[in-house]
Amino acid sequence: MSVNKIYSQDSLVSKSRTKSKTYLKRRNWFLLGMGLAAISTLSAAAGAILAVSLAAAPLRQSQLNSEEAAVFNQDDTVAYKNLRLPELSRPVNILVLGTKVLTSDVEEYPADNLGYHALVNSFRGLSDTMLLVRLDPQEGKLTVLSIPRDTQAEIEGHGVQKINAANQLGGPALAAETVSQLLDGVPIDRYVRVNVQGVEKLLDALGGVSVNVPKDMKYTDHSQHLYIDLKAGKQHLNGEQAVQFLRFRYDEFGDIGRVQRQQTFMRSLVEQALRPAALLKIPEIVSVIQSHIDTNLSVEEMVALSGFAAQTQRSEVQLLMLPGAFSGNGRHEISYWLPNRGQIQAVAAQYFGHGYGSVEMAEPSALSVAIQDSTDDPKAVQAMVEYLHQAGYNRVYLSGQFQEPLPTTRIVAQQGDDLGAATLRTTLGVGEVLVESTGNLASDVTIVLGQDWQQRSLRGRLHSTRQGNLTINH
Repeated sequence: MSVNKIYSQDSLVSKSRTKSKTYLKRRNWFLLGMGLAAISTLSAAAGAILAVSLAAAPLRQSQLNSEEAAVFNQDDTVAYKNLRLPELSRPVNILVLGTKVLTSDVEEYPADNLGYHALVNSFRGLSDTMLLVRLDPQEGKLTVLSIPRDTQAEIEGHGVQKINAANQLGGPALAAETVSQLLDGVPIDRYVRVNVQGVEKLLDALGGVSVNVPKDMKYTDHSQHLYIDLKAGKQHLNGEQAVQFLRFRYDEFGDIGRVQRQQTFMRSLVEQALRPAALLKIPEIVSVIQSHIDTNLSVEEMVALSGFAAQTQRSEVQLLMLPGAFSGNGRHEISYWLPNRGQIQAVAAQYFGHGYGSVEMAEPSALSVAIQDSTDDPKAVQAMVEYLHQAGYNRVYLSGQFQEPLPTTRIVAQQGDDLGAATLRTTLGVGEVLVESTGNLASDVTIVLGQDWQQRSLRGRLHSTRQGNLTINH
């Protein structure tokens, strides 16, 4: 007998009303969640998605004159369908700037008796982090382009400088103008600026974030009261620890290594911040970010961006880095990240819908493939190398251990070659393709070997052993 049939009519009515109330509560939370605003950064380290309630006022803390406002695309970005909440009506490009401003950087903060350079709640300093975020409802993709702070750029009226100076010299408008010029004319629709204090408080409001620290990180700067001391391994970081993770840049890769860690952090943060439990923390989050964010996004745009981001699949989040190389040849007094103009044009066309570019299918023999092992299984690694050689991939080399064990193999297109990575995934028959700059930058594609390949390799070895035994017995 069905369990439902033993209830009386009154009981069923009561239960129906209870369900209705529960549904309404859930719907209200859903609407509130859709009222989150999505784009921000992780200050001196990264950028990611923040939450703002539907009822919050626009978070503009700086006024743009008519000339500065004209730098940003004024076309409508949202539409209303069937009296529902606003939705993105077209692709939107948002410049995200993370600032770290010290008392020594701002004139109105005179020398004091602190004995160190304290952080200031300001947006007018150098941009420690610069991201161009594209939300494309037509393709269902969210793309984040990280621009290294040391990128060499022509800043209007100030000559050739590191691109992180643009915000300090002329605010968000000059920064957007400089980035657009760098990217072969890609239009910028909106901007978001956030400072390091806001990042720490926001992450505390979210309850921290779980991330894999790839190595021991230790650094001391008494002049800023900056003390970084993190141990390697998967761990849950609070706001202060997360900022340490994001600000650390004292290794052989300098700012580029930091950009890679930012991207790893961003993916973890986005996945955790969009979980239903995070919605319960909206009031606290709103109170934190209202004083630490400056943006020209409207409330309607914030709602539309949030709704889009919440529905974006993991595989459709693409994390790129501006193509280029270190100056590192002794000819420059200042160390620059030198942009690769040809590759930038290709990125602008493929990922930002601007200009013209062609995507050519690279032959397996032309692809450089790095392999990182997360399984601690040399036999599985060797099987991968042999399998790739047999498939025509001749430029394969090992690139060390990956500290965090992975259940699923990652095929990382760190140069943006998603087509080549997808073809490689088809060849292997396992894994997931991720477009992000966290792999070995000296290669075209990085394979982080996971347990799915290890199990397949083990089955192959067992099959070979059985076949060998049958041959011997025969």
